[in-house]
Order: sequence, then C-alpha cells, then structure tokens
Amino acid sequence: MSEIDLDALQEAYNNALELEKAGKFDEAAESYRKALELDPEDHAGASVRLASMQRGPSPDKAPVAYVATLFDQHAAAFEKILVDDLGYAVPMMVREMIHTVAPERRFARMLDLGCGTGLTGISMKDKVDNMIGVDISTGMLDEAYDKEVYNDLYAGDVVEFLSEIEDDGEGEASGWDLIVSTDVLPYLGELEEKFHHVGRCLDAGGLFAFSSETMPEEDFAGAPYKVGPKQRFAHSERYIRQLLDANRMDVKHFEMIVVRTDEGKPIYGHLVLAQKRPDAG
Repeated sequence: MSEIDLDALQEAYNNALELEKAGKFDEAAESYRKALELDPEDHAGASVRLASMQRGPSPDKAPVAYVATLFDQHAAAFEKILVDDLGYAVPMMVREMIHTVAPERRFARMLDLGCGTGLTGISMKDKVDNMIGVDISTGMLDEAYDKEVYNDLYAGDVVEFLSEIEDDGEGEASGWDLIVSTDVLPYLGELEEKFHHVGRCLDAGGLFAFSSETMPEEDFAGAPYKVGPKQRFAHSERYIRQLLDANRMDVKHFEMIVVRTDEGKPIYGHLVLAQKRPDAG
C-alpha cells in the first residue's frame, strides 16, 4: 500500500462509514467509490460494503487484500472474538458430523482450506494422520503453527492453492480423503471454481466438510448468493446442492445451524458433509 494516499483513503472510508451508519446510503456509496479509486485492490472492503447496501453488484468474492488485512489485524485476538464473543463452535460441529456419518473412519490426509488459527485442526487431530492447512493470512498461520497439529502450513488463496495441485492427466488430482473448509464461504460469492477443484482433488469416497451462511430463500430473489447486511456472503441451499452434484459429490449431511451470533442475534448457515462418488475416480 506504499503508493496509496493513506490519509485520503482513511478519510474517504471513515466518511463513508459515518454516512452509512446515519442511513445516508447514496452519499456513503459515493465515498466508498472514492475509496475504491484510491485503492483498487480494496484493502478496506469498500466493494463488499457497496453490495451490502445494495449500491453495487455482489463481487465474485471478497477482495483478497481486504481478507488478508482483516485477519492479519485480528489474528492474535481471533479465537477470543470468534469463540467467546460470537459463540462460534463450527469446528466441533464438523467433528461431530463426521463422527456421526463415519464413526470408525480414520483419514490419511486432510486439507484444511482457510485453516485460520487451527481450531478445526485441533478438533480433528486424533482422526487424521497427515494434516495440511492453507490460509491467506500469515498472522493466522502463525497462530496455527503454535498449535502443533499441522504437518505443513501454506500461505495463499485457497482456490488458487487448489487450482495449482497437479492432476494425473485425466482431470483428477486425488490424494486427499478429507477436505474441510469452515467459515470460508462467507468470503466467497461464486463457488464454481472452488467446488470443481475440491471434487478434482478428493479421492473417490473422500469427504468434503464445510460451513456456509445463508438467508431465507426469498431474500435471494433467484440469485445463488448475496452479500448480506454484515458484509459477508450468504449462499442458497439450492446453489450449494447443485454444485455438489455437478462435481460428483453426494450429500451425506445438510443441516441448518446457528453459525455464530452478531450483536446478540443468531446468524444462520449450513453445515454440510458430502462424499465424492466411489465411481468418480
């Protein structure tokens, strides 16, 4: 960000926040657009805020620079905020879901996409022989490293990481019998590429466990995903089921859950377990 006028960016963004809080959405949108002009990589997430106010289109995903900056800033206090303040318990829900569907199964290799500080790694450590974590935030990875549950950790965008796993010449890149992705979909809108590569990289019979956030079906107005009022992506159940089927994964568990709370109110989402079809290799 060395070439960005940081003072001007901060002024534009703070002005936009004040106007948004005051309900002056059109004026706020002008200031967010100014922030985007000053910082096209969008470290502050102005494009997501525009979409949440319905003053701009929903982007395909939250800007990479925004997500990395957000989590780097909060890495040290992340677990307290998420678990203690927001009531987040999805990693343990994932473990219980997998145990219910496959109680005796042990996994040779698990890929934790968006591993954060390692909460899912801790929940699954006694069921997995080799565990790899990927996250866009180096601050988060530092926290995950201290957990001492991952065999390797990689910094980068999770979809790019998946796309760079080489295939066998026939479109497959097997080698993972469990792929987990908790609290990642709220930062992605379009999911076609991610689900394609998950399906490509899973072993036949391998499991894909993940969480999402959602809203009432009528609020989507036919769209597969939308940016909600808290600047996070919500996905429709229909969209997720369609993508799983298109990428040769059968639903084994699909449950509405309270993902977390926000200002004392429940945020609803889905907890999902899918299995790559045994004949899909």
